Amino acid sequence: MKTALMVALGGAVGALARYMVGVGAMRFIGAGFPWSTLIVNVVGSLIMGLLIAAFALRYSVSNEMRAFLTVGILGGFTTFSAFSLDFAVLMERKDYGLAVLYLGSSVGLSILALFVGLSIARVVFQ
Repeated sequence: MKTALMVALGGAVGALARYMVGVGAMRFIGAGFPWSTLIVNVVGSLIMGLLIAAFALRYSVSNEMRAFLTVGILGGFTTFSAFSLDFAVLMERKDYGLAVLYLGSSVGLSILALFVGLSIARVVFQ
């Protein structure tokens, strides 16, 4: 239960950070390109790499703190960081075929699912 609470708290922090990046990107860069999404995906993935390496190489943290930082904050900030970590784990295991399948299916099926959802919503709500 404590871990779930830490994840929820971290998720709130991450979601707020994502919102603030969106506000900042709109103010300073503009709306012609999805800059805020790109920024949170790249920054979140960078931070995930830093955290995972730090936990493995130097710092011993509790499962609750690990979940707070990775699943909670980074999950609320961007789920792309978890996707990036999953892909990296497959690559480091030298499971290249599965890594490429995961990459293609995650991106392709997610975009396809979005269009399916749009189509269903247009039929149901019009």
